[in-house]
Amino acid sequence: MTALLAYQSGLLLRSQRWLAPVVLYAALLAVGLQGGQPILDCLGYAAAGLLPTGAWAARICVSNEPPAARSCTAAATSPRRAHLASLVTALAATALLGALATLLVTLVADGVSTGHRVSVAVLPAAGAGLLTAWTCALVGIAVGAVTTWPLIRATGAGVAALLLATVLSLVVPGSPARAAVTAMITGSQHGTVPFPALPFLGAVALAAVCTAVACACADRR
Repeated sequence: MTALLAYQSGLLLRSQRWLAPVVLYAALLAVGLQGGQPILDCLGYAAAGLLPTGAWAARICVSNEPPAARSCTAAATSPRRAHLASLVTALAATALLGALATLLVTLVADGVSTGHRVSVAVLPAAGAGLLTAWTCALVGIAVGAVTTWPLIRATGAGVAALLLATVLSLVVPGSPARAAVTAMITGSQHGTVPFPALPFLGAVALAAVCTAVACACADRR
C-alpha cells in the first residue's frame, strides 16, 4: 500500500492538476479573511472552504491515470487497493492544506469573540479549527468518492452531482461538516472554544462508508 500511495502522490504532484483547487482555495481565504477578525469565525470559514477543495481533489486523484495505466495498476495490485490509494492520497493532500490554512488563520486572526467582547484562547481555538478543517476534508473526500468514477462515469453528471452534494453537505442538518462549522460560529458568538469531536467521528464514518462503496464498485468494474 505504501508503494501505491507514493505512486499516486507522485502522479498528483507531476500532473499539476492540484494547482486549480489550491489556487481557488487560496483566493477564497484571501477574499474572506482579514487581519483582526475573530479567530473562531475565521477558522470556521476556512474549514468550510476545504470541503469543495477535498471533493475536487478526490476527483482529480481518481482520474489522474489514463484508463490503460489504471488497468495496469489494478492488475498489479487490485482495483480496490488502487482506488483506495487514490482517495487516501486526496485526503492526505486536503488534510495538509487544512493544517496550513489553520496555521495561517491562527497567525492573522485575533483571539476574540464575535464583536470583540470576550477573549478566546488562541491555541485551543487552533486545535478546534484543525479538527473542524479535517472534518470538512473528510466530508469532501466522501463527496468526491461517490460523485466520480466508478459510480458516475459521465463528467458533466459527476461535476453536477459533486456541486450539489457539496452544497447539501454544508447546509443539511445532520451533516458532520455543517455541525462542526456551526459549532465554531456559535462558539465565537459566546466566546467559548468548541471541541467538535462528534462531527469529526461522524465525518470519519461517512468517509469510510463512501470510500468502501467506491472501492467495491471499482473492484467489480
